[in-house]
Amino acid sequence: MKGVIGVVKPCSLPRPTTHVAEISHCAARTSRRARLSVKSSWNSETGQVRVANHVAKLGQKWREYQGIRNWEGLLDPLDDGLRHEILRYGDFVEAAYRSFEFDTSSPDYATCKFSKSAMLDRCGLGGSGYKVTKNLHATCEVQLPGWIDRMPSWRSKNSSWIGYVAVCNDEKEIARLGRRDVVIAFRGTATCLEWIENLRATLTSLPNDVAPDTKRAMVQKGFLSMYTTATTTCPSLRDMVREEVSRIIETYGDEPLSVTITGHSLGAALATLTAYDITSTFKNSPMVTVVSFGGPRVGNRHFRSQLESSGTRILRIVNATDLITKVPGFMVDDNNSNDMTTHLSGLRKWFQKQVDETDCLSYADVGKELRLSSYASPYLTNSDLATCHDLKTYLHLVDGFVSSTCPFRTTAKRLLAGAKHEKQQIFVR
Repeated sequence: MKGVIGVVKPCSLPRPTTHVAEISHCAARTSRRARLSVKSSWNSETGQVRVANHVAKLGQKWREYQGIRNWEGLLDPLDDGLRHEILRYGDFVEAAYRSFEFDTSSPDYATCKFSKSAMLDRCGLGGSGYKVTKNLHATCEVQLPGWIDRMPSWRSKNSSWIGYVAVCNDEKEIARLGRRDVVIAFRGTATCLEWIENLRATLTSLPNDVAPDTKRAMVQKGFLSMYTTATTTCPSLRDMVREEVSRIIETYGDEPLSVTITGHSLGAALATLTAYDITSTFKNSPMVTVVSFGGPRVGNRHFRSQLESSGTRILRIVNATDLITKVPGFMVDDNNSNDMTTHLSGLRKWFQKQVDETDCLSYADVGKELRLSSYASPYLTNSDLATCHDLKTYLHLVDGFVSSTCPFRTTAKRLLAGAKHEKQQIFVR
């Protein structure tokens, strides 16, 4: 889908009835010239989620929505049932952001603000039918120089609350979904050390990979360290995930079960690593699906091959104007790039060969891509780099996208607001 810069005339389509509450007429009349941000799907004034819970039963189609057929025929045009599922999982990621304590002056900085029993309710998802069963923390491996001790303590915060596990335990919702669903949701980058980990872009081998060097699965060093690093007081994210998934399989393994891992930005990268870890660790793993928003690249082409052979399904939601989705890596071995390598010439082709041979910065995109564009929305024509990457922008674009020939519909109902940005909306994700 190619975006067009400037004012876009949305497509006129019948109003869907399966999801998302009405957009206010006032917001629809907001001047397109103003710089607008996407308002959360969570209503901060009423505490109510905007995505309606009362939608049609998925029946056996839930497997298609979870990627059993690689989402063939569901993305262009975008199936409305799949749209609802993507938005629903996006709300779980928003809850991870809303639950994180961003206030660096607070003694509870980088922890979860709410108890497990109250978290989803406080974030407007009290009627979702899910219950939080596990808080998840990630630890940064990077060591700061000694003089950092003279700086505020929040700058050297090693372990931070990164997300949670929630299990659907409402019988009506289980019946609607067609199975018991487990959600693992991750927020994006928020702390100083997490930013440093993001910049450690060289590829490193996965633990226990015995393949020859030329065929070894490799992933971004910073992401892997955040997933595997532990301290004396905090287990690694990997160990916490394995422990909880093992408990869930033991408890619910005799019924239809799915694990949906979702995240934004850094959280999208951790979601991909988590999915790989679950499918490669548990022999009788339930169906594992990743729904990621604005994720950076994670590993090389051999990592992609291992993901595909493990049966992991990954749906990447990508905003074409979001720079984060294009990093790290200088040149990319990408199945979705039709003519990129064939059009390289001279020095560029030679450089590509050197990168491929060293395999230190040769990344590959994974999974199936739903490509959107801020240019398609008439409300985002003046959006900046931060807005293009914001999770709220992603949910707005998913709600508005119809097909490659109709990139934005007039009946889109994810509300836009040009009002004040919340603290969480700062470009830290």
